[in-house]
Amino acid sequence: MDRYMRLIGLLLVAVFVQACAVAPRPDSKVPDRDTKRVVAKRVSAVVVTGRGSLAAWVRRGFVENESPDDADGGSATPITGDGYFLTADHVLANAEGKNVFVLFGQGGRLRPFKARVVWRDSKSDLAILKVAAVTPNFYRWTDPGAWLPAGTPVMHGGIATGFRSQPGRMGTTLPPERAWSRTRSFKMDIPLQPGDSGGPVVDAYGNLVGINSAVEFLVPMETAFFVDSEAKRPNIRHIEAVIRADRERSGAAVRE
Repeated sequence: MDRYMRLIGLLLVAVFVQACAVAPRPDSKVPDRDTKRVVAKRVSAVVVTGRGSLAAWVRRGFVENESPDDADGGSATPITGDGYFLTADHVLANAEGKNVFVLFGQGGRLRPFKARVVWRDSKSDLAILKVAAVTPNFYRWTDPGAWLPAGTPVMHGGIATGFRSQPGRMGTTLPPERAWSRTRSFKMDIPLQPGDSGGPVVDAYGNLVGINSAVEFLVPMETAFFVDSEAKRPNIRHIEAVIRADRERSGAAVRE
């Protein structure tokens, strides 16, 4: 019993110390052309449809009259070199009984690959997809042991507005990740549109901060005012553990 109480005491002290720590000032570097080039190489989309293939539609330049009439989807974020992507769980809301495709750059053009749903969590609004392809252009996370202060300059890479949006700033401070950290929401002052969900939020160096999730508007007197957007930062160790377990089950080779 005494040992149990000591452990509880140590946990409370650790939480108290983290809560009282002062976050450093945000980095002043703003996303620039180099950041946009990093994001452009990694632009990825999710398409959910009853069709068995999207090859002809993609090959013909996504002409509207040949698009899947039942298509749903959003953006995706490559996080490993062997075909694992993060997206928002709600992007897969209508995936039951349908095919899920991830479109990403390969050989200088977008190509569609049928994806397997590895993991979904509606509470955190995150999901992991796997395609049978090499994905050398993937994101590396910002240091999970470092502070991400409010005011940190960021941009997003959602397929709807990522390259039309101006860089913004985080409105939430994220302390260093701990073993018990769960998925955390953070705010940013960049408006999102349908299709941006599941896309990456990156810092000025092109490192992954989190995943687009939702946009918030205030609607008084039938006039919408943008408040902020919400993104998700998962417990990175948990995401990596899910991927390791999936590799072991499938016997997939690791290409980093």
